[in-house]
Amino acid sequence: MGEEAKIFTLSEVSEHNQAHDCWIVINGKVYNVTKFLEDHPGGDDVLLSSTGKDATDDFEDVGHSESAREMMEQYYVGEIDPTTIPKKVKYTPPKQPHYNQDKTSEFIIKILQFLVPLAILGLAVGIRIYTKSG
Repeated sequence: MGEEAKIFTLSEVSEHNQAHDCWIVINGKVYNVTKFLEDHPGGDDVLLSSTGKDATDDFEDVGHSESAREMMEQYYVGEIDPTTIPKKVKYTPPKQPHYNQDKTSEFIIKILQFLVPLAILGLAVGIRIYTKSG
């Protein structure tokens, strides 16, 4: 095992983001999971969506078994250069419905804050013109 582990940058790993060439980063290690895509119990799209970033959190959140972790070793291709991974930004996926509703209601409130005074102004001007001409 005396050979040096190859060090990859995140941008190098990110280039492997297709079904015929899929690499992911978990716990600082780079894995070529192309051959595993069709066997992955969670489906290949889960692995494909984990390309181009540090997928450690995704991997841990699902809670993989010990045998899954051992199986990963056969797909190991090298280490990731940790300086090429952007600092952790807490990412909230847009799939959560309550998140979208919050955004929608915020948007509606902003529109109303603009439209209501405009409507009142329009009404006032309309009444003024109507009462003057009468």
